[in-house]
Amino acid sequence: MTILAKKLAPDPSLSLFRFCFPLSLSLIKPKTHLFLIHVHLLFFHRYRLFPVNSRRRCLLLALSVACSAYLASHTLCFIRIYSNQAICVCLIDSAMAQFRNHELEYMVEDYYDMTDFDDNSFDEDTDSPKNGPDESLDSDFEDDFDLTKPKTDTSALEARNGKDIQGIPWERLNFTRDKYRETRLNQYKNYENLSRCREELEKECEQVEKGHNFYDFQFNTRLVKSTIVHFQLRNLLWATSKHDVYLMQNYSVMHWSSLRRSGKEVLNVAKPIVPTLKYPGSMAQTLSRVQISTMAVKDNLLAAGGFQGELICKYLNQSGVAFSTKITTDENAITNAVDICHSPTGSVRVITANNDAQVRVFDAGNFMCLNRFCFPWSVNNTSVSPDGKLLAVLGDSSECLVADAQSGKVLGNLKGHLDYSFSSAWHPDGRILATGNQDTTCRLWDIRNLSQSVSVLKGRMGAIRAIRFTSDGRFMAMAEPADFVHIFDTKCDYIKGQEIDLFGEIAGISFSPDAEALFVGVADRTYGSLLEFNRKHYNCYLDSLL
Repeated sequence: MTILAKKLAPDPSLSLFRFCFPLSLSLIKPKTHLFLIHVHLLFFHRYRLFPVNSRRRCLLLALSVACSAYLASHTLCFIRIYSNQAICVCLIDSAMAQFRNHELEYMVEDYYDMTDFDDNSFDEDTDSPKNGPDESLDSDFEDDFDLTKPKTDTSALEARNGKDIQGIPWERLNFTRDKYRETRLNQYKNYENLSRCREELEKECEQVEKGHNFYDFQFNTRLVKSTIVHFQLRNLLWATSKHDVYLMQNYSVMHWSSLRRSGKEVLNVAKPIVPTLKYPGSMAQTLSRVQISTMAVKDNLLAAGGFQGELICKYLNQSGVAFSTKITTDENAITNAVDICHSPTGSVRVITANNDAQVRVFDAGNFMCLNRFCFPWSVNNTSVSPDGKLLAVLGDSSECLVADAQSGKVLGNLKGHLDYSFSSAWHPDGRILATGNQDTTCRLWDIRNLSQSVSVLKGRMGAIRAIRFTSDGRFMAMAEPADFVHIFDTKCDYIKGQEIDLFGEIAGISFSPDAEALFVGVADRTYGSLLEFNRKHYNCYLDSLL
């Protein structure tokens, strides 16, 4: 992960305000305070950094207009003020152009300018009164979670009858879905850390036979919606059964029950987090207002990594948090990935990958740090093989590593990718390792011969940010940063695929443990939601009875 980005404060609006304030001071005299307000509001409006809440946005815009009117009424300064404003806008644009290239990794919607639907264009008519939630500090339902709003979910029956699976009313827009898709494909800019020639890459990629239907759309709900802290990290959704899903929503870890069609908060990280398990020599410490950057849920254990190098572990069947700590004090110590796995002896382990170039191994019983392995670059992702013996290590390098999970010794280098890697997954048989890269490809490696990848699978628009195998090994899914999830049939050597086409940032994907369901978290200001797909079964024996 890009080091420069970590040096920026997690709150993008605060960082950009600090960036713009001295710029405005250098353009005008100190006494024109109203102009300062106007320019800053102009900056926030120009780069869409206003709050999602429309009331707050309107108040800020009204303040900007008021400042403009006041300044315009003073004819002596009118020309000077607005000529300075024009200069300021030009300088802001110039500065932002460079800012985007180096330090804009926290701005998911602003960098990509993702699904930019007008919120007012899709207001649903309702006769029921809207009783807004309590706007308290620790409420994660502000602006995002209002159970009194009209029904916006989409069922499989409604989808078969023509309703968009995300509930987007294309018939009320000035463009069709196909036209908007064409525009998105033409205008989307994939983020790259390493700019290299990629002409030869296309020749390596498999010609996948698309159009297959392995998983059918089942349900979409907007009662819970995923949020993303860092646009390169997309492991923020996990399914523990075909009816139970855990996802990040602002400062809350939410549990969604597809049976009850309801969501419940299981962890609030805005409040002080006090660990309940403390052993002699334990690293446990109280945390507060953690920004969750990655998470994993397995074996009744929830593990979450934070933006400032935090690690939080909670048993789902127990109240409170079992363990919390800041595992490193390094300035750029974001926890990029966590993995819950079993050692060769069967013990449960929690593995963390951090931007300080270290991988740490924790015992899930007492949460003591058992091992730490150092690597030459920031580690963006790590995953353990099904037998617990091998460790895949990916990071700020075009090369990926396979190491011994007990000693950290590097056993093999995986060469072929052209950019940084952020996702990996092991086939359940332990022979195939899949790695996802910002060069828009997923490479498959046979662990018995790591000299070259055995297959290269390409996305439609952007990097491969998440990869998952089904528990039976039959299917593999990979997610791009936005709009596309690809499913491959492993028994057909990955040349038969299904493409799930949607609109919005993808916060994570997860198969249920029984492989019967696939969940996709969509992070979008208007159409953020949780999509559910069910595995399609072909019961040929029934046809033979007819």
